[in-house]
Amino acid sequence: MSDHENALIVTLDQAAKHFGRLRALDGVSLSVAAGDCIGLVGHNGAGKSTLVNLINGGLAPSSGTIVFSGGDTAHVAGVRSVFQELSLCPNLTVAENLKISHSALKGPGWRRSARAEIRASLDEIFPDHGISADAQVDMLSIAQRQMVEIAIGFAPRGTQARLVILDEPTSSLDEGIAGQLLAHIRRFCASGGAVVFISHMLGEIFKVASRIIVLKDGRIVDERASGAFTRQGLVDVMGHVAPESAQVAGARSDPGSEILRTAQGLAARKGEIVGLSGLAGHGQAEALAHLYLSRSSAWRPRKSPEVVFVAGDRPRDGVLPLWSILCNISISVLQQTARRGLVNRQAETAIAAEWKSRIGVRTDDVRNPILSLSGGNQQKVLFARALASQAPLVIMDDPMRGVDVGTKQDVYAMIRAEAANGRTFLWYSTETEEVCQCDRVFVFRNHEISAELTGVDISEEKILEASFAMQEAS
Repeated sequence: MSDHENALIVTLDQAAKHFGRLRALDGVSLSVAAGDCIGLVGHNGAGKSTLVNLINGGLAPSSGTIVFSGGDTAHVAGVRSVFQELSLCPNLTVAENLKISHSALKGPGWRRSARAEIRASLDEIFPDHGISADAQVDMLSIAQRQMVEIAIGFAPRGTQARLVILDEPTSSLDEGIAGQLLAHIRRFCASGGAVVFISHMLGEIFKVASRIIVLKDGRIVDERASGAFTRQGLVDVMGHVAPESAQVAGARSDPGSEILRTAQGLAARKGEIVGLSGLAGHGQAEALAHLYLSRSSAWRPRKSPEVVFVAGDRPRDGVLPLWSILCNISISVLQQTARRGLVNRQAETAIAAEWKSRIGVRTDDVRNPILSLSGGNQQKVLFARALASQAPLVIMDDPMRGVDVGTKQDVYAMIRAEAANGRTFLWYSTETEEVCQCDRVFVFRNHEISAELTGVDISEEKILEASFAMQEAS
């Protein structure tokens, strides 16, 4: 450890943030020192994002104090943030995105320096990443974009990063790439840096955190060394009792007749939950997108749609940012509730209220803007939009990104209940634990199906074996 391992970077004393009557943060006191890796956990809406924005200087406290060591601002103190909702400029290259947050890059040769710096940061964190510094961001996969954003967070940018805040940094990464990031976090903290690590994947919290802080309703309800928690104990403190491992609740029903089979070999039966797995970026999302587009109209919505889609990439494929929560939920049912071609406002409001309650969207008014919600609550709205429709086929593209463990259990139970009623799910997830709860799993490798697993063969070992089999054969 360096001589500065105990040097304070930021200290909060009774910090609070109020938005009108909403107490998003209500008197939080904590310190972050060099060498710390703080795991910050809590359900969606617990106040994590607000706390992060106070630490990084994005928000000023309504009361209390925030003191930065080594500078009057978060920027001067070396505080960086990598957010769950990716904030890269899609029409710029990877190197040009680094330039936005790197004021020292000037002059006619700045692109050369930017390329070298971002390439070095990517190489250090994600060996064999395969990302070009000249690649335009909107041509990258969501996993690659997340890797670029993380690399920019840790890059020198004229001054060394002292505290990096990572908000759900592995939500789009497969286990191998996520493991590379966790290893880098450990190295970074061991060398005197500090990290605030926010994740709903509790296993990752235990792997990297030296200390765990639990937020609930804007307050710290527990804070201990990570070794003093068990996983179940941590879930209990968060306020939602869940089983040790995620399970799709309810008994599996016998699937019905086959309702789809693609040329690629992807198949599903009525009432079946079909998982898509394998390393991220190997064709799973493309297969689902092609299937969805082939079974839905590109210009005229159907009164009884054949298929609905739950996006994992919320900003790009999911939320309608200028609309309310109500409109984001009800858009899937406007046709089926319409009267003579006109929107049935009464039915629309009733459906939105029902799903707000059923899926637990944290808002006091569904007419609030969708962007007033946390990322996890926005994802709940996307689930409500899909499940409120009558579509017999639900396609889910890594939909649990940023969703807390309690909500996951509720959604799993809904999925199993809907399947028991005859609805079919195609579910791609980067979390192997989730895929293992499906009735059948197709493993993708190099944009082809390398294995079809059923019954006892659906296991992490078999999935990993199939994920790498074709690569070894080639």
